[in-house]
Amino acid sequence: MAEKKSQKLEVIFAKNDQSGKEPVREWLKNLSKNDKKILGEDIMAVQYGWPIGMPLVRNLGNGLWEVRTSLENRIARVIFFVRNNKIVLLHGFIKKTQQTPKEDIELALTRKTTFLTK
Repeated sequence: MAEKKSQKLEVIFAKNDQSGKEPVREWLKNLSKNDKKILGEDIMAVQYGWPIGMPLVRNLGNGLWEVRTSLENRIARVIFFVRNNKIVLLHGFIKKTQQTPKEDIELALTRKTTFLTK
């Protein structure tokens, strides 16, 4: 029987401070089954392959990284940081511009700060 490979890093969904909801999990729920599968495979590649670079992961600065996922007809990003062998997913969105929007990075930074001060 093949030995099951253990995950290198644990994935954590950051919670919204006010509601206690998990924004990335909520965002993922609204995607198609196929989009969820593609994103899940990319996040799993980060789990097992960290540290990992381009083209899958890009450093955004301030300890933030983005998983760069190509879906069927659009591009998705999941911003995260790594701490204590955990990947903390902060923000997910469908990318509509060439660069990652500043507002999305600022939102992720705010969620990171909230996560770290709990």
